[in-house]
Amino acid sequence: MNWLSNLVRPKIKSLTHGKDVPDNLWRKCPQCDAMIFAADADKNLNVCQHCNYHMRINVSKRLELLFDGGKYKREELAPVKEDPLQFKDKKKYKDRLKEYRAKTGEQDAIIVAKGKIGGVDTVVFALNFTFMGGSMGTAVGEGVVKACELAVKSHCPLLGIPASGGARMQEGVLSLMQMPRTTVAVKKLKEEGLPYVVLLTDPTTGGVSASFAMLGDIHIAEPGTMIGFAGKRVIKETIRENLPKDFQTAEYLHAHGMVDMVIDRKDLSTEIGKLFDLIMNHKK
Repeated sequence: MNWLSNLVRPKIKSLTHGKDVPDNLWRKCPQCDAMIFAADADKNLNVCQHCNYHMRINVSKRLELLFDGGKYKREELAPVKEDPLQFKDKKKYKDRLKEYRAKTGEQDAIIVAKGKIGGVDTVVFALNFTFMGGSMGTAVGEGVVKACELAVKSHCPLLGIPASGGARMQEGVLSLMQMPRTTVAVKKLKEEGLPYVVLLTDPTTGGVSASFAMLGDIHIAEPGTMIGFAGKRVIKETIRENLPKDFQTAEYLHAHGMVDMVIDRKDLSTEIGKLFDLIMNHKK
């Protein structure tokens, strides 16, 4: 029995004399199972006030929280060839794209934007996990390349925010080709002496973690973020060893030197701004 929908909601309805009660009035913390009033969750940036679990937020809200005053300019991305392999599984890839475009209002799983963080001009690219799990296809590759080129042209830092299940299977080898392509783009940025900081968000896995997501000069992660390449179960079955309980979390990678900083969501803008100010002003 779902006590929330079967017991709590009808009780609230009776108290409000039959008025409709929104389905999204409460949120359940995935870690401690606490029920959180939606308004309180929003006020706390979708972080559980009981256990500090960082629940996912949409990419637009994340950009708003990071940029000074929530102000930024989105960059237009060049269109890419859709469904290059004419892929079909349970449904056509073209139909999947239409479905997710209608659901998210976005053309694909990446947003490139420019604004100020801590007073420093910054280019940001962010993956949208709501769009096909933030999977990396040619459009995402194009977006990362565009962001790198824009940062070089503007001579400013680049902040990458991955949130992805990995390569997009519907684009096959073309998806895998984005791994070296984005790696080269990041290399050109670094050759110009510009900082590339990565904010790892939940989840960052697969081909994304094996390419541009782990090439930053500095790696920051939100608490509890899942970061890895293969799944935990696959690794366990391959090496036939029990894995630590916190394996593939931000804290585990921080303890083992793969992540430089684990920062609460409310402090990210301030801390990233300090980093960019220190690096860019030191260069002058």
